[in-house]
Amino acid sequence: MRAALIFGVASLLCASAVAQTAARIPTAPSPQPASVSSITTLETVSVTGVLPGPGLWKVSRDGHVLWVLGVIPSLPAGMQWRSAEVETAIAGSREVIESPDAKVKIDANFFGKLFLLPSALGARKNPDGKTLRDLLPPGMYARWQALKPQYLGDDDGIERWRPIFAALKLYREALKKNGLRSSGEVEDTVAALARQHGIDPVSSDYTLTIREPRQAIKAFEAEGPDGIACFGRTLDSIEHDIPAMRARANAWSTGDLDTLRKLPDSRFRQVCTDAITGAGFARRLGIADLPDKVEAHWLNLARGALKTFPQSFAVLPMHDVMDGDGALAVLRSQGYTVQSPDELASDPAEAATAGP
Repeated sequence: MRAALIFGVASLLCASAVAQTAARIPTAPSPQPASVSSITTLETVSVTGVLPGPGLWKVSRDGHVLWVLGVIPSLPAGMQWRSAEVETAIAGSREVIESPDAKVKIDANFFGKLFLLPSALGARKNPDGKTLRDLLPPGMYARWQALKPQYLGDDDGIERWRPIFAALKLYREALKKNGLRSSGEVEDTVAALARQHGIDPVSSDYTLTIREPRQAIKAFEAEGPDGIACFGRTLDSIEHDIPAMRARANAWSTGDLDTLRKLPDSRFRQVCTDAITGAGFARRLGIADLPDKVEAHWLNLARGALKTFPQSFAVLPMHDVMDGDGALAVLRSQGYTVQSPDELASDPAEAATAGP
C-alpha cells in the first residue's frame, strides 16, 4: 500500500483535473473453470491458461473472519484467473472490501475542470523548456537513450517530460513488451463475484479533495519532484528486475508462496513515492502522509467488517499481506489472529471454514 499508491499521485493531479474521480476499469466477465490440460507452463518465461492464484489469508477475532486475497501489480499476459476458494469465500461473506487506492477529487464544476486541462498537461513537462538531457546525469541519460527506442520508439515529445512521468511511461511499456499486464482483471472479477452474490463491493479508496485546483497545479509546477532518483531506479528495474517480475507473476498465478517470499517486489516504487511525498508541493497540498492515510482508512474498514459480520472478504496488495510492516501485520499487532494459506493448509478444519 505504501509503495504502490503514490507512484500515480502526480499523474492523478494532472490527468484528473478534468474528472471528478478516476474512472475504474469496466468489470470483466469471470473466466471459465480450469481443466488440467488448459494450464501450460512456458519454462521460466510466463504461464498461460486458467490458474487459481494464491490461497487466502485468514484474519479472525471473536468468531468473525475476514478472508484476504493478496494481489501483485503485474501478472502474465496470457493467463486467466479463476479461484474456487475465492468464489466460495465471497459466497459466504456479507461484505467485500476492494483493494485500497488514492483518488483525487477536483472541487470545480465541469467547465472549470475543462479549463484546467491545458495547465494540467503543462505540469507534466519540465519547467523552462528543459529536456531530459538537460536534467539527467550523462550516464543515466545514455541508459535512457538505449532503452527508449526499444520500448517507446521515436517519441521525441517525452524528452520534455519531467523524469518521473517519463519513467512511469517507460516502465509501463516495458512490462507490456515483456509479457506482463496489470492485475486489475483480478480485482474486477472479485467485484463481479460479489455482485453475483448480492453484495455491493465497498470501496476502500481514500479521496483527496483539491479545493483550489489552479493553485495545486501551480504548486506542482513550482515545487514538483525532480524525480531523478526515481528515474534512475526505474531504469535499474527495467534493466535488471524484469526476470524477477515474471517469476513473481508466475508464482502468484500458481500460488507459489515460497517463491513470492524469496522474490520481493522491486522497491523502485518506494523511491518514486519518496520523490513525490518529499517534494514541496506535497507538503503544500497535505499529501506527504497520504500512504499512511490510505492504510488507516483500509484498516478501519477491515476492523469494522470483522466486528460487524461473521464473514467478510477483502483484497490487498501482496506486500501489505506478507511484509512485516504491512496492513495484516498491523492487525496481528492489534490482537487479531492472522493465518497464511500454508498455515491453514496444515489445519484442514481451519481452512474449511471459508465456505458459506
